[in-house]
Amino acid sequence: MTPNPLLVVALIFCAIVFFSTIKQINQYEKGIKFRFGKFVKILQPGWKIVIPIIESIRKVDVRTKAVDVPSQEAITRDNVSVQINAVLYYKIFDASKAVLEVENFMYAVGQLAQTTMRNVVGSVTLDELLSERDKISSQICEIIDQASDPWGISVENVELKDVALPMEMKRSLAVAAEAEREKSAVITKAQGELEAANSLAKAAQIMAETPGALHLRTLSTLSDISSDQSNTVIFCLPVEVLNALQKVAQK
Repeated sequence: MTPNPLLVVALIFCAIVFFSTIKQINQYEKGIKFRFGKFVKILQPGWKIVIPIIESIRKVDVRTKAVDVPSQEAITRDNVSVQINAVLYYKIFDASKAVLEVENFMYAVGQLAQTTMRNVVGSVTLDELLSERDKISSQICEIIDQASDPWGISVENVELKDVALPMEMKRSLAVAAEAEREKSAVITKAQGELEAANSLAKAAQIMAETPGALHLRTLSTLSDISSDQSNTVIFCLPVEVLNALQKVAQK
């Protein structure tokens, strides 16, 4: 029996229409369903039936995303020009808001991060920017998270990757650091000399109060020197002792 061509075409058409109504949403996605252009509900992962023409869906990736904030020129509170860049991590917690409340949430988050980063850097000094980067990163993260919350986006972390200074400022910081090291070296040397002087004063006082202590110390020093054959031992005698010996010899 020869199949009816019209029936075959109708079956093929129905099969195509049926399979076109099935949409797959992956585990890391959420589906935003529209019916006659109006938001209906959020679709969970799996196979979903979508009526052609009448209904449509838009898939939203809800995994954590990393946004590389490009280098921005900012001026700190003490009028120093710096180049800063950062990386921002965010995640969508409400897919419907991310689609309905903002046209392009990825672009919006990037622009918000750039503006916030410049504003926060402008409110701190250069020393604070260099020494308290974690605190400043947390402040930027908190501001962006509050601003993006109506979009259904949660900012997880912001990290300042690099702070580039002008060459003149680098030389100034190097000179300041060198001067600080020299200051520390002079203070350390002076403290060492003070401690050594106090120790010598105490030793001299003990030797003065103890009979024979100075003589024993002299003998100990001679013993240390005589252990090395290359050393020459020199005795220093007062002139009065030599004169006394000369008189004894004359008598």
